[in-house]
Amino acid sequence: MQSSNLVRTFRASTLAALFISGIGLFSSSFTLAADMSNGTNNFYQSQQVTVQKVTFKNQYNMDVVGNLVLPKNLNKNSKASAIIVGHPMGAVKEQSSMLYAQKLAEQGFVTLAIDLPFWGESEGEPRKLVSPEIYTEAFNAAVDYLGSQTFIDRNQIGVLGICGSGSFAISAAKLDPRLKAIATVSMYDMGGVTRHGLNHTQTLAQRKQMLETAMQQRDAEFQGKVKQWINYLPTTINEKTDPIVREFYDFYRTPRGAAIPQGQTLEQTQNRALSSEVRFINFYPFNDIETISPRPMLFITGDQAHSKEFSEEAYQLAGQPKELYYVKGAGHVDLYDRVDLIPFDKLASFFKQNLK
Repeated sequence: MQSSNLVRTFRASTLAALFISGIGLFSSSFTLAADMSNGTNNFYQSQQVTVQKVTFKNQYNMDVVGNLVLPKNLNKNSKASAIIVGHPMGAVKEQSSMLYAQKLAEQGFVTLAIDLPFWGESEGEPRKLVSPEIYTEAFNAAVDYLGSQTFIDRNQIGVLGICGSGSFAISAAKLDPRLKAIATVSMYDMGGVTRHGLNHTQTLAQRKQMLETAMQQRDAEFQGKVKQWINYLPTTINEKTDPIVREFYDFYRTPRGAAIPQGQTLEQTQNRALSSEVRFINFYPFNDIETISPRPMLFITGDQAHSKEFSEEAYQLAGQPKELYYVKGAGHVDLYDRVDLIPFDKLASFFKQNLK
């Protein structure tokens, strides 16, 4: 099979995963379509906080890089509660998670917005590798780092995962009782969507073909042939574009949320290796989710979100205490940066109640 056919077959069998998009660090040397959204503020800069770049090791001896966000009125002689914030899958900490990190820091929390390994400023080669176990470990390593800080109460650390990081945060919390409160926003189960597609529209035969395609490509790369990449999000859209693709395009392909690494093109920012993408098939973040109890869990989703099935499933499987909170009128990407819709007060109340 020709490599172009391999990519075409893989795309057809994983159409539901079109949401996965990521754009790295900032560059101003590009032109994008006008922002078509309202009430967005992805690149919010708070005047009430200070931001420090920090680096710490995970158990794979890899550098994880994050932004430590501190309230300006923080008393470092006391012990503050802290929240780890994870970005959407394929994004970087400057996309969505820094907005949440600053807004929660304004409420008195110390927050840490991390880049997942292989993404953004965190270590990991090859870049953009899919590795759910190492993604999960980044959250556990962030607990290590925060617990070592003298002004942090190591017994009052929570986690917030946005989009795909919601599933990694849950995976981390199952392993790590040091995470005392767990919240997700617009969560995607990265394993479930890869295995089954949205609303279970992908058949077993399609999944098997996806695996076959990926392993053929793995064989080709081992023999020295060119790596094949999956470009999930187009650089242009038209009147026939799928509504879900259009939703992500409006964030990642416009000034609303775009951030491009130096040395990359806009199209390259969406690529992940065909041969590693299938590792998500073996990722089951909701298995044993009930063992997180009695630590509290909050699942926030838009009532119009195409992804709400994942928050609903997690809520059904989780033990008590738990809450499923619908944001009226919100879609999936709306909760990345629509400050008029994001329930920051709800999140702050949840963490204040459970991180005392």
